[in-house]
Amino acid sequence: MINKIFNRLTNTPLYRGVQKNVRRFEQSALDLLPDATFNKPKTVQLIGDIGRDISSAENRLILGVTALMTQPFIDAKNKNVDEKTRKVSVCRTIAKILAGTFTGYFIRKGCIKAIKAWSKIPAQGVPKYKTLFTPKGARSTDTEAFKQYQNAMGTVIALVVMLFSNFLIDAPLTKWLTNIFVDQSGGDK
Repeated sequence: MINKIFNRLTNTPLYRGVQKNVRRFEQSALDLLPDATFNKPKTVQLIGDIGRDISSAENRLILGVTALMTQPFIDAKNKNVDEKTRKVSVCRTIAKILAGTFTGYFIRKGCIKAIKAWSKIPAQGVPKYKTLFTPKGARSTDTEAFKQYQNAMGTVIALVVMLFSNFLIDAPLTKWLTNIFVDQSGGDK
């Protein structure tokens, strides 16, 4: 039923015209970007290594450091609020970044390590729980595909864990840090 409705809608001239204009807009936006070609083998190798070796935990750490170096300054320059609100906003922003980066990094890193510990190749003397996350048909843990699987599975498990840790750890930690920073800055809560 839904497929029939979708097919009828997508076969109308109006839909095709809108779709054509959207594609034209997307292409014009892409045309604004400069072309980039990496011909040097070392550069290509470096980009490949970065994509392969940096896990989601390290990505979270990079995002946190970048946010800490930029966002508080943006809040500090907000002229739409009074000075007291600006101070509290900066303190809250710093607290949110620190709490989110701290918990995000360690939860992701811990889940990836747990998946690596629980995805061993089944063999004589390997406990059953250590093969809990091993894909069927896996022959070796030394392949690049298997390492990427472990990182991806660890990240997925970490995202599920963080659904709860955001309320149980991040929010109280953010509030506690905000209060400390506000007290240190001499502002009101």
